[in-house]
Amino acid sequence: MPISLDTFARFPLAHLPTPLVEMKRLREALSRETGHKFPRLFIKRDDCTGLAGGGNKTRKLEFLIGEAIAGGADTVVTTGAVQSNHARQTAAAAAAAGLASVLVLFDTVPYQGRSYRRSGNLLLDAVLGAEVRIVPGDADAGAVFAGVMDELRAAGRTPYFVPVGGSSAVGSLGYAAAYHELAIQLEDAGIGDAALIHASSSGGTQAGLIAGACHRGRGPEIRAVNVYRADPDHMAQGIHALACKTAALIEAPAPAPGAVVLDSDQLGERYGLPTDAMRRAVELVARTEGVLLDPVYTGKGMAGFIAQLLAGVYSQRDAAIFLHTGGMPGLFAYEEEFVAS
Repeated sequence: MPISLDTFARFPLAHLPTPLVEMKRLREALSRETGHKFPRLFIKRDDCTGLAGGGNKTRKLEFLIGEAIAGGADTVVTTGAVQSNHARQTAAAAAAAGLASVLVLFDTVPYQGRSYRRSGNLLLDAVLGAEVRIVPGDADAGAVFAGVMDELRAAGRTPYFVPVGGSSAVGSLGYAAAYHELAIQLEDAGIGDAALIHASSSGGTQAGLIAGACHRGRGPEIRAVNVYRADPDHMAQGIHALACKTAALIEAPAPAPGAVVLDSDQLGERYGLPTDAMRRAVELVARTEGVLLDPVYTGKGMAGFIAQLLAGVYSQRDAAIFLHTGGMPGLFAYEEEFVAS
């Protein structure tokens, strides 16, 4: 049965349902290259959610902005890295709701590209009217957030804090609902045995999908590619805990201990730093499907998806689906990775 979300405050932002598109030319390209047969390949286009370039955070922000408005907030505060997709979408969501936004961006990625600190998401943050504060990567996050919130309250404002990635139980409701949306699309297409693969970082998307699967009781298996942390076991524990909290909100059974599946082979040196496999994946999907991925999340996620396909992980499935979580503006911040100087 569908999830009833009527009891939760919600501010509509996303263009839903997002398309589910078959990737026939990517499948053909991989088959020509290897001589192997692959299941049907699909891409779930959550880059098409419609808010300031789209992306997965829009689904989460419907509930987070709804809660902020219900609580009387006039300012939304959030955080991320300098090229945060989440921060860009939060600035856009706040603008759409008539709220101010303050983005606290930590300079954590040791990337020295020409455009990293001028273009991409950072440029869009400015266009969207956000107040951007860039702080050192080693700053005490708790102290920074407390200081910003206290400063805003002292100025007579009512701030609402959104955690990195919108990854709270309330934010994850967006992906509990998204799981049902996808499952219905697959049923309508006559696809039974499928797996859903996506890039995972702060964990809210994966936690929400897992909670949605627990609520529905049937549907695609959920697997993720770690693009975020070098300690995947600790990361998985945090995602599982968040999935349990989200499941509790929608009165679904608690996820099994092994519900969080993370592939950490594509992380590379660290979060935000390019890899050769990411570059190949971005270019292959662009040149076979006309779909643009990003260097930090979906590019590495797609590299993992392709590696798993080549390893035969989904050979017995009817289909394998890649969840495109957005992030295309990040390409402009990493221009030298794809364009010869």
